[in-house]
Amino acid sequence: MSSNDLAEKIVDLRSDTVTRPTPAMRRAMAEAEVGDDVYGEDPTVNRLENRAAEIFGREAALFVPTGSMGNLLAIKTWTRPGMEVICERRAHIANYELASISAIAGCMPYTAPAPGGILTWELIEPLIRPNVYYYAQTGLIELENTSNMHGGTVYPPDVTDEICERAHAAGLPIHLDGARIFNAAVALGRDVSEITRHFDSVMFCLSKGLGAPVGSMLVGSQEFIRKARMSRKLLGGGMRQVGVLAAAGLVALEETPKLLHRDHENARYLAESLAQIPGISIDAKAAVTNIVIFSVAETGLSAATICEELARQGILCGPRDKFTIRMVTHYDVDRAGIDRALAAMRALLVKTPA
Repeated sequence: MSSNDLAEKIVDLRSDTVTRPTPAMRRAMAEAEVGDDVYGEDPTVNRLENRAAEIFGREAALFVPTGSMGNLLAIKTWTRPGMEVICERRAHIANYELASISAIAGCMPYTAPAPGGILTWELIEPLIRPNVYYYAQTGLIELENTSNMHGGTVYPPDVTDEICERAHAAGLPIHLDGARIFNAAVALGRDVSEITRHFDSVMFCLSKGLGAPVGSMLVGSQEFIRKARMSRKLLGGGMRQVGVLAAAGLVALEETPKLLHRDHENARYLAESLAQIPGISIDAKAAVTNIVIFSVAETGLSAATICEELARQGILCGPRDKFTIRMVTHYDVDRAGIDRALAAMRALLVKTPA
């Protein structure tokens, strides 16, 4: 297969971050009305921030380059150096944000393992530090919905409602890493404003399943966003005529949530089909959004080896650890692409015995 043929047939399941902007996004970017956002004069950014705040039922919103920056801004706003942030052991802020929680915000993650990545108040409460002078004090509780490294699991709303209620009773703010919160909302059949209403701040990504080329949003109160905007500037995130990016974000915010159910259907189909391949171990029922994680330990091959072999066939995915692979569905991979990925996996495992 030539390199050109392979490029046309690539099925990229590494992440939903690989989505390409739609024609509508590209048109919006080309036609965007712009100004200097540091002066608050970019009308397209202002529309995006106002619309995000409206959708989430919040006072204000802030456009940031990345979800990692959005999470860091929330941590810096709610805490002070020397505090602890309670989160799940595989949380993105504790594992995939270059330890910025410590290096920049001056805090330490205090983690607890949770089945499916779903923390409960019973797991959180023992981690809250007593008010003793030689303890690092608890500054913030953080949840992640959907839970990336647990296969896109979704928090039941009654669980998050209880955590928020009890956290507030204890005088603690609570931040939501909602990078894929629209996936959670689709899976639950609920509105994002409803399932996030009790959180003090929410970050969500425009550049994952929603498909924008760049950007995330941070939403909260006017005062919270005022402080976060100052910290964004401190971190070098003051942007100028950034309406060309915000324009794509507006299209993503308004249009792509309607399509996410297709990604979920493809993920379920992928998981159920993988479960039929000898040597693969997966709980297909756990694939409730767009992330599929499965074990290849019984094949006798490492996850890295399998991913390398699949890549030669134009199927891209990523090892999560030695024997676990993650695949993520998105709007740039249709059902035919899923079938090609499954065919390549079957052929590899049949011709390479354990």
